[in-house]
Amino acid sequence: MDETKKIDLKNTEVRELNRMLQKRDGNNFNYFNIINPMGAHAIATGLDNEIDVLIDGHVGYYCAGMNQQSIVTINGNAGVGVAENMMSGKVVVKGDASQSAGATGHGGLLVIKGNASARCGISMKGIDIVVGGSVGHNSAFMAQAGNLVICGDAEDGLGDSIYETVIYIKGNYGKLGADCIEKEMNEKHFLRLEKLLDKANIKDDPKKFKRLGSARKLYNFDVKNIDGY
Repeated sequence: MDETKKIDLKNTEVRELNRMLQKRDGNNFNYFNIINPMGAHAIATGLDNEIDVLIDGHVGYYCAGMNQQSIVTINGNAGVGVAENMMSGKVVVKGDASQSAGATGHGGLLVIKGNASARCGISMKGIDIVVGGSVGHNSAFMAQAGNLVICGDAEDGLGDSIYETVIYIKGNYGKLGADCIEKEMNEKHFLRLEKLLDKANIKDDPKKFKRLGSARKLYNFDVKNIDGY
C-alpha cells in the first residue's frame, strides 16, 4: 500500500500545498491527507494527476477547481465554486456546498452528500453532479450538457435556459426556469440514473425520480416566444 503524505495547513501555505499536489516539487506520493484546512480558499486546484486527496475539515472558495483525473474528498462543507470548471476525476463533498457548485464543469463527477446552494451546476458542460439533499434557486441555469441528480427538492428557476443537460429530481421543485419542462422517464433513463447514483455511492430508488429537460423552444430566436427569453 502506498504511503500517505499528511499536510497540515497550519504550517503550510496553500500555494505550497498545491505545488505538491500538482507534483511540481518532485514528490512521488499518490495519497494525500490535508488537515486543518480552516476554510482556506483554492485548496487542491489545478490538479492533473491520478492521486487521491482527503481534506479533513471545511474548505473555502473554489476547492478542487479545474480538477483533472484526481479524486478529492472533503470531510466537511465547501464554499463557493467547488469543482468549478472540473474536467475529469471525482470530487466528493461530505457536507453542504455553497453557491455555483460544479459551475462550467466539462466532465467528471461531483458528489455533494448534503445540500447545495443557489446556481448548482450553472453553465455545466458535461459534468455529472449528484446532490444527496436539495438545491437552491437557479440551479442548472444555462446548463449545456451532463446530468444533475437532485435527491431532495429544488427552489425556483431550476433549469432556466437549459440546453441538453438532463435533470433528475426526487423531491419537489418550484417554478421551473424558462424553457425547462418535465419529461417522461423510460427504462433508458432509469438505468442511466441508477448508474449515476451507484457511482456517487448514494442509495435511492430511480423509480421515484422525475426527469426535466429543455422544451427546445428557445434554441432559435422566434418572436412568438419573446416572453420566454
